Amino acid sequence: MINTNEVLKKYGLRLTKTLGQNFLTDINIIRKIVDTGEVCPSDLVVEIGPGIGSMTAELAGKAGKVIAVEIDKNLIPALKENLSAFSNVTIICGDIMETDLESLTKDWTGPLKVVSNLPYYITTPIIMMLLEGNVAWDTLVFMVQKEVALRMAAKPSTKDYGALSIAVQYYSDPKLAFTVSKNCFIPKPDVDSAVVKLKKRVLDQAQDIDKDHFFKVVRASFGQRRKTLLNSLGNQPFVPGGKERLREVLSKLGIKESIRAEELSIYDFLNLSKELSE
Repeated sequence: MINTNEVLKKYGLRLTKTLGQNFLTDINIIRKIVDTGEVCPSDLVVEIGPGIGSMTAELAGKAGKVIAVEIDKNLIPALKENLSAFSNVTIICGDIMETDLESLTKDWTGPLKVVSNLPYYITTPIIMMLLEGNVAWDTLVFMVQKEVALRMAAKPSTKDYGALSIAVQYYSDPKLAFTVSKNCFIPKPDVDSAVVKLKKRVLDQAQDIDKDHFFKVVRASFGQRRKTLLNSLGNQPFVPGGKERLREVLSKLGIKESIRAEELSIYDFLNLSKELSE
């Protein structure tokens, strides 16, 4: 196990809040994360923000290949030294939002998994980039702020359910794996964390859906949570006929006019979007 404090001292490293650097120091939690991803020798694993390599080493011991993408150039020497025993690790110094993961992973014939303790300041953009992009991933395992994990895996009619829930569940089947105390990190963050696992799926009902229109409907519906769907969606420019048209569609779908967005499932939104676009 890599001793985080010793490595930081040896290389004179200072962690910065601007890069969301909170290093996980509990080896049992690290192993639980790797186990959640069910990492095996047929897998290519991409790790975003490996830091000094504590989880990278565990991944490398189980995966066929690991690509570790670290934005902080100051960490690269420590990362290389700590992973020098592993020939199946490729270290890339760069911003994950600007890294061509499609090219880096396209020749791998087995499953592609992304396992990461994500930087909290850029969690949602990274997740949506992977969900909406062309990288052929099979499984995503992320440690994120607990509240974000709860939103990703939330079910209808709960306080955490919203547009992010729908977006994540459009592309994947998310499951909350376990929570992680803030005491397991250096430096200690202000909030607790949670690990969420996303398995890729393709919804049959989404095959003939205009995706852009679907997400317009979702965003507008959740834009004013306290309003009924009729009031939040009925005045949108992409709903020809306004409230009267929306009333007709809701009646056709058997949905009451007084319903709010958080009461609708992703399948309800798919049906609603399809009807409104016709």
